Amino acid sequence: MDYNLKSFDMALTVPRIANIHYFEFTNQYHTKGDYHDFCELLYVDNGSVNIHAENFTGVLSDNQLIIHRPNEVHSLACDTDIAPNVIIIGFECNCDALVQFSYAPATLSSEHKNMLAEIMKEAMNVYAPPYDLPNTSDMKKRADYPFGADQMIKLRLETFLITLVRSCLEPSSAQKAGIAAVNGIAAVHQYVTEHYKEKIVLDNLCFLFGTNKTTLCSSFKAEYGTTILNYINDLKIKDAKTLLRENKLSITEISERLGFGSIHYFCRLFKKKTGHSPKEYVKMIRSRLNL
Repeated sequence: MDYNLKSFDMALTVPRIANIHYFEFTNQYHTKGDYHDFCELLYVDNGSVNIHAENFTGVLSDNQLIIHRPNEVHSLACDTDIAPNVIIIGFECNCDALVQFSYAPATLSSEHKNMLAEIMKEAMNVYAPPYDLPNTSDMKKRADYPFGADQMIKLRLETFLITLVRSCLEPSSAQKAGIAAVNGIAAVHQYVTEHYKEKIVLDNLCFLFGTNKTTLCSSFKAEYGTTILNYINDLKIKDAKTLLRENKLSITEISERLGFGSIHYFCRLFKKKTGHSPKEYVKMIRSRLNL
């Protein structure tokens, strides 16, 4: 029997990538007007940045993304009070559907944030650090990376962009997909995310949400891939890194603001999570940004 094989309709492809970065900017950091012959995705993971580009001038806040067109002049400036975390990906793509994201920011759903995280993880399998050095024109690949990891970056990035376009073309479907039932373990996650600076005790969580420790801990880890304590500590360390880069509070004040029992515990946890002491971290960031 002869089969009539069908080719794929490639609505969007990413043939090449220029760079992929995760920046921890200091407050007041800024860039000059730049342009290049590929698209640039800019996503604010934490904080906010001021964008000045041909199609959009304004503030990009938490969970928002913009995609600069090829050869579009653009620059960014960090607020005097906020030290943001920013993902930047430079890539080739000639899909006209992406142009809309150069005119107005898009707020990412939880699903899209997870997809972006997976792109970053795959990129770190392929490319050697540092990932936060500005104006890197030639990111070096590792000598040996997992099978197919380079291709996975392409596939994950294309999937991310296609679903991003779909979410705008089909708002009703996107809205339905974005409505998560705030019950069960999702409610616990939301509560912890909102109250992590306070003292959170497992017994209290069990009482608030009508469960027991075993069910609470196993369900949280199964859904979010980490323990409740580790999730709380990750949120605190993320805030600590921002406050350190803003350079307005002492290490003691940061420790107290984030609800740590002592500055010594804070410093030990910070080094465990980042590989650097708070002072070493600030020095490293300022050195990489040439400040």
